[in-house]
Amino acid sequence: MPKITTKNLNLWYGGFHALKGVNSDFEVNKITAIIGPSGCGKSTLLRVFNRMNDLIEGVRMSGEVLIDDANILDSRADLVALRKKVGMVFQRPNPFPLSVYENIVFGEKIHGRGSSGDKLDEIVEKSLKDVLLWDELKDRLNHPALMLSLEQRQRLCIARLIAVRPDVLLMDEPCSALDPQATARVEELMRELKNKYTIIIVTHNMQQAARVSDDTGFMLLGELIEFGKTDIIFTAPEDKRTEDYITGRYG
Repeated sequence: MPKITTKNLNLWYGGFHALKGVNSDFEVNKITAIIGPSGCGKSTLLRVFNRMNDLIEGVRMSGEVLIDDANILDSRADLVALRKKVGMVFQRPNPFPLSVYENIVFGEKIHGRGSSGDKLDEIVEKSLKDVLLWDELKDRLNHPALMLSLEQRQRLCIARLIAVRPDVLLMDEPCSALDPQATARVEELMRELKNKYTIIIVTHNMQQAARVSDDTGFMLLGELIEFGKTDIIFTAPEDKRTEDYITGRYG
């Protein structure tokens, strides 16, 4: 069973039809890249999976989005539980103006689990190890997170997410603010994390999609034009529009 399935998903911003009949399956413990030109609906689709579009006035949706076979568009869906289960990493790293330690335990405290100091220490160590930051930061846990490099901030934001034990990680252009070396390290991290999480990444970087993803979906004007294994999408796409975009002939 796929981790996430969309069935005839439509979304409107007021009168603008932003997503049009999207049907897709996102597999467990895979990295799926969503590619396409600016304004095609990539980020809108990503935000559907944790209902962040609900925060925008005038948004309405139809169809189904199933996560573990439960329709998250149901009016009875628990959005707090959903956003714990489906975390999001944004284009620019956004650590809180707190210490490294307090950034990571923030979610644990917000969810009111009442964890002891030893338990919080354990969560911090495990989360930083999972994002390959423990050795770099173990002696700087009380330092302000905003003093870290951009790459360290992005990995810290991922650590903050996985500290609350989600199932799905959404990444919206997570490397766009990073230099090539830092991008390579974050891509290496993605490959490590897919062993534990289902990852969906939006990217304009064709090379990045080809390097890190197992599956790729190409979007155009709100439609999911083609979806399949990354090596097939990039070497033998079925739709000419996909081929034109990948080869730089689109537009």
